[in-house]
Amino acid sequence: MPAQKGSMENESTKNGSKKLKIADFKHEKHTPSSGATLPAEDIDFPRGGGTSFTPLEVKTIRAEAVKEANVELFEDAHVAKKSKKRKRGSDGHAHLAGESANRVRIEHLNYKRLSVGMKIFGQIVGILPLQLLVSLPNQLSAHVPITNISSQFTTALEQMDNISEGSGADDEEGATLSNFDTPDLSDIFRVGQYVRAVVSAIHTPGSSQASSLGKSRDEASKASRRVELSLVPERVNAGVQKSDLKNGFTMTAAVKSVEDHGHILDLGISGVEGFLACKDTKMPPSRNIALDVGRLLDVSVTNLSANGRTCNVTTDQALFSSSYVTEISSVTSVLPGALVQSLITAIHPTGLNLQVLGFFEGTVDQVHLKREGKAYQVGKKVRARILYEYSSSPPRFALALVDHLTNLSAPCIKSKEVPAQTKSIQEAFPLGTIIESTKVLRVETERGVIVEVQPGVEGFVHISHLSEDHVPSLSSTGPWKAGTLHRARVTGYFSFDGLLQLSLKPSIIEQKFLQVSDVDVGEVIKGTIKKLNDSGLFVSLSGSIDGVVWPNHYADITLKHPEKRFKSGASIKCKVLAVDVYRKRISLTAKKTLLDSNLPILSKIDDAKPGFVTHAVIFKVYDNHLLIEFYNNLKAIVPAKEISDIPINKLSDSFPIGRVVRTRIISVDSEQGRIVASIRQAIGNKDPVSDISAVEIGNIVKGFISEIHKDNALIILQPTQIRALLSLKNLANFRQISLSELLVKLKVGDELDELVVVTRNPDKGVVIVANTPKPKKVLLLKGSSMSIDSLKVGQIVGGRVTRHICHSALIKVTSQIGGTLHPTDISDDYDTGLVLPPVDSVLKAAIIDIDRTKNQLRLSTRHSKMYPEATKKIVDQEIIQISDIHVGDTVRGLIKSVADHGLFVTIGRDIDARVQIRELFDDFVEDWKARFQAKQIVKGLILSVDLQTRKVEMTLKSGDLSARNGSCVGLADLKVGQKVDGFVKRIENYGLFINIDHSKLNGLCHKSQLSDSQGAGVSFALSSFHEGDRVKAVIIGIDKARISLSLKPSLFNEEDFEEGAHTNEPIPELSGVAKNDNVETSDDNANEEVDISDSKGEGDDVMDVDIDQALVHSRVVSAQKPPVVSKTPIPSLALSGGFQWSFGEQQLGDDCYVESPSSESDLEGDEYGKRKTKRRRKAIEHDLTADMHTKAPESNADFERLLLGSPNSSYLWIQYMSFQLQLSEVEKSREIGRRAIKTINFREEQEKLNVWIALLNLENVYGTLESLETTFKQAARANDSKTIHLRLASIFDQSDKLEKAEEQFNRTCKKFGQSSKVWTLFSEYYLKKGNTEESRKLLPRSLLSLDKRKHLKTISRFAQLEYKYGDPERGRTLFEGIVDSHPKRWDLWSIYMDMEGVQKNIQGLRNLFERVLTLHMTSHKAKSFFKKWLELEKRIGDEDGVADVKTKAVEWTRRASNAQQ
Repeated sequence: MPAQKGSMENESTKNGSKKLKIADFKHEKHTPSSGATLPAEDIDFPRGGGTSFTPLEVKTIRAEAVKEANVELFEDAHVAKKSKKRKRGSDGHAHLAGESANRVRIEHLNYKRLSVGMKIFGQIVGILPLQLLVSLPNQLSAHVPITNISSQFTTALEQMDNISEGSGADDEEGATLSNFDTPDLSDIFRVGQYVRAVVSAIHTPGSSQASSLGKSRDEASKASRRVELSLVPERVNAGVQKSDLKNGFTMTAAVKSVEDHGHILDLGISGVEGFLACKDTKMPPSRNIALDVGRLLDVSVTNLSANGRTCNVTTDQALFSSSYVTEISSVTSVLPGALVQSLITAIHPTGLNLQVLGFFEGTVDQVHLKREGKAYQVGKKVRARILYEYSSSPPRFALALVDHLTNLSAPCIKSKEVPAQTKSIQEAFPLGTIIESTKVLRVETERGVIVEVQPGVEGFVHISHLSEDHVPSLSSTGPWKAGTLHRARVTGYFSFDGLLQLSLKPSIIEQKFLQVSDVDVGEVIKGTIKKLNDSGLFVSLSGSIDGVVWPNHYADITLKHPEKRFKSGASIKCKVLAVDVYRKRISLTAKKTLLDSNLPILSKIDDAKPGFVTHAVIFKVYDNHLLIEFYNNLKAIVPAKEISDIPINKLSDSFPIGRVVRTRIISVDSEQGRIVASIRQAIGNKDPVSDISAVEIGNIVKGFISEIHKDNALIILQPTQIRALLSLKNLANFRQISLSELLVKLKVGDELDELVVVTRNPDKGVVIVANTPKPKKVLLLKGSSMSIDSLKVGQIVGGRVTRHICHSALIKVTSQIGGTLHPTDISDDYDTGLVLPPVDSVLKAAIIDIDRTKNQLRLSTRHSKMYPEATKKIVDQEIIQISDIHVGDTVRGLIKSVADHGLFVTIGRDIDARVQIRELFDDFVEDWKARFQAKQIVKGLILSVDLQTRKVEMTLKSGDLSARNGSCVGLADLKVGQKVDGFVKRIENYGLFINIDHSKLNGLCHKSQLSDSQGAGVSFALSSFHEGDRVKAVIIGIDKARISLSLKPSLFNEEDFEEGAHTNEPIPELSGVAKNDNVETSDDNANEEVDISDSKGEGDDVMDVDIDQALVHSRVVSAQKPPVVSKTPIPSLALSGGFQWSFGEQQLGDDCYVESPSSESDLEGDEYGKRKTKRRRKAIEHDLTADMHTKAPESNADFERLLLGSPNSSYLWIQYMSFQLQLSEVEKSREIGRRAIKTINFREEQEKLNVWIALLNLENVYGTLESLETTFKQAARANDSKTIHLRLASIFDQSDKLEKAEEQFNRTCKKFGQSSKVWTLFSEYYLKKGNTEESRKLLPRSLLSLDKRKHLKTISRFAQLEYKYGDPERGRTLFEGIVDSHPKRWDLWSIYMDMEGVQKNIQGLRNLFERVLTLHMTSHKAKSFFKKWLELEKRIGDEDGVADVKTKAVEWTRRASNAQQ
């Protein structure tokens, strides 16, 4: 090496070059480089004999070593013979026989040769929100996390995070930040920018450590995950000495602070700070942005200060790219990306050997050589760019001579169309371009081949993309040998190397789509089904390109079993619905209507023009409009009036989500991105509505006459070509001639000017114009002599609009008198527009108020004010004072302002109403502000009026105000002794809180006021109530704001109940429910009872009463009639629910399907528990023996005495058990239960069941899991097993053991899957807990387990549950399915009608009755349907409906009679 050094220096001296100044290299060469991870000793003598190369790489290295050894051994003699002849060449260099031994092997960079700490040069190819994608030499890729940009940038990010968490503290460095809003990476860097970096981490393939890139679908992102880089100047510039900071030295620096005259930079060098003066800040025109703290800059050193602490730099990019290093103090000061002076020492077939800076060795592979120009010669001086250092002992560098790297520019080629112009290889060869002929230039055995695309443009084909078959290695004689031609396709770019990424695979070449952007919206394509799950259908389109079909796009109708239609591996024809290039997502549709549609595709708002007809899909349904979706997620609004010519009560019924509709665009607002479409106009051949957005009211226009009619003339306005109507009478008055004379003179084609637009209707495309009124000089003369004292209210005056103020127009009547015109005083019908007249326009107005002190008038242009004798209808009444409005009034007004908490609406002069957010919409709308704007007309109901504070509350919601107005009844309207209706709001141990109807008032009913009896009767009565129960109460006291109520039956009489029956909501009568009236039922009524269960079905599967939940719970204590005292012994009690430790009723989760107790048992239980009749109080008071049978037992002896008389009464036994539990005698209570089971007669199965249920309750509360399981198994053996399973699930539910309840229901369904009752109870449990999705999954599961004869019954029950606890719309859908498939099942029709009756959907009921009465049926059945219809109309309909039912009944009877004849 010293000999080589001397030789190099001598030769360079002879050539006249500058001698390089090298520091003590003997000291340097033993000093480890900062870019190496191990000391030199460890590199030369690796410990353990380990290697980082794979076995294949080791094998390749050995083969190459043998080849080189053979060359050196067997060719030395031959070379020696010829050495004398070529001992010295023309260039003066000696080429001795040992030249090949001095050559440095040229190797490609790969992931194995990368090491942590290596400094490397790269180019940014992608910018993501949290990282940069970097292209490295030899087709490698890496990424830079956002935290590896600079130390200052990372500090700013941390401060932002602290501020967002509310815990940020002042930081010294943070004080230099102008604000904590750090710039995006796209603001700091640009694609194509070259960067100097340090390898900070290397992850193994498939490792999850490189998670900063996320789950990106981009191939570049995936390839970049393996290597992590850092751009921090402290690491990149590590090893640079202060003495190296000379003019022309280039490096990377970070902005540390912003000063008045420049920026302080962090160079990453100890003891030296950089300073960038404002005059030296030279950024490219395209990058003229602020230099924030933490931003990285490529700088060139201009000079170092005398004290050596400050280094002045510049950002001149031309200087940065052209500056080169000629001398260096240490090898560690050689940075990647530096342009250095080099000398060619050897030429290889695979590249060049260079002498860098006079001593260091370097190599240039063929990829980084110039592809055009003169051939290289040994001894020639060149300027090369440092790429990376791959050896520290001795130091060796990889360099590049290719133009785009030495000039730091993008690789470009000459344009074929314009040779003088150049363009990038990405522009010349877009992704997916097929190249018909590429020529193989070089073969790299283990990597691939380098091909020539065209002169000066090369590409790389990886070995895995040469053939469809696996190719283990390449040879120089194979099918891809040098010189062969192949067809290829561009699949990517290696930007740093300036190569195209190509593939020779036929499958890739023939692949239709190579990337997501290749797919066009609206294109019909065929794919293969990959999988189907709950979220959607995934389809493989081409290669790695997949698409998804969302569930609402499976078909034109909703598929109940999509898995039967879509099978994995099957082909499917779809249409591209949307393409999201950023998210790499393609949405498809399989709707046949869209696939077969010949209408044009609408995917951009720029393509939307009025009159454009296309198909769309209903995206969302609101009460008064539809939201539809075109292609590429483009949406439009369809107002209610543009949906159909026929009024539709409920849009969701007629237009379900996912339905395909034909639409016509009627207006487009590109600025706001708003499109209004019409379904009504797209039906048939209706003329499209013209776009009249080019004219506004008050505009002065001109045009020519197109048509002349009797009363109007059709004018074509110029230059907008808008059609307008002009009244012939107005034109005749303007010309001061008669109408007949005008018709004679007027001709088609006549031009009319000075026309003013007075009315425009965009929805109908109508514009009405009139002649501009001529100024009347006489009026001006009169006005000049007009005084304020001569004016009167109601008088009409003329004036000119001078200007618009906040919410009014100022009008100058005379030079001394002015007036104001409020928007609400413009018209009697706000639909004609509340636009203030334009400035400088002349108008007439009526005086409505005079302020003589200020010479001001209040004017009105309302027709009713200007012409009071006219009889024109006033649509919007004038509101002068706040007393003119009342609660419940429907008014319209103008939005004054949109605030954060709602709207302020002007409804009259100086009268504003507030609309809170909760009163804006019936449904929740997140972005509600976008729906409103100032001066928009809205319509609503008055909620409250405060005359003192002049505050008015208003609502825009639909519906009856009286039904939800909580302020109708106040505290002043109530008095002691008044009887009120309400519902139980909350239940406490001391009583009930009752909400009084039509008010926001709550009253307390103490538990002592629940029953006339005391003691056990009070506890029984309190446990009888549930939240939501309807009650009738008596006010017994009002103390300030406290209301005391009573529910004692003695305070009510039978008349109160009869009135309540009319005032309260009636209980709907359901088919299948027998009436229990005292009136004798006729045969017709008897035949109306319907049971939807099969006559051969099991007894436990028969459906019991199923009515609304509120009706099931409704126990109005005051509505119970006085019971008759029975002298019979205490009867046995049928308990239908789980056990409760009080004397209350037993419930089973309010289940309407379980067996209900007998009426006799209920009656006797009520007699015993409440004792509230007058006859009872009149009994003989001194007959103590009679009290023994009537008073509640208070001791063990009392219970034993009663049990002797009624040993089969489970009620007594359970009370006895409860009595023991109150004494904490759990074991004794358990023994009493076991004793009861043995004592009760074996024929009393229900009584035994009640005791078993009590034992299960006892074990659930006081026992263990083992004791509960043991008792459960015993009860299942002794009773009906299914009943016990269901009761245990109900017990778990009541005790809030939800997991156990769900487990028990699953257990029951698995064992008794053939029972419809089990599935419906399980579904009801889920619905009550709000788990609707799990509940709905049970229906298909149940249908797979149940017999077909039970399917209809089960679906009907699931539909009823949806009405009660879930979504009535879903229940409606289920009923529609079964009545369509079984139209003659009258019982199903009746249940369907009852459910709709509970919803009070009178219009839906009318449709149902009309549908069912069109079917063929007997007159007897028709009579029952008409009777039901009539009752429902009387209850929830109106008088017109009642009359309509009677008329239809007569018509049906007449038709039936004619048919029989």
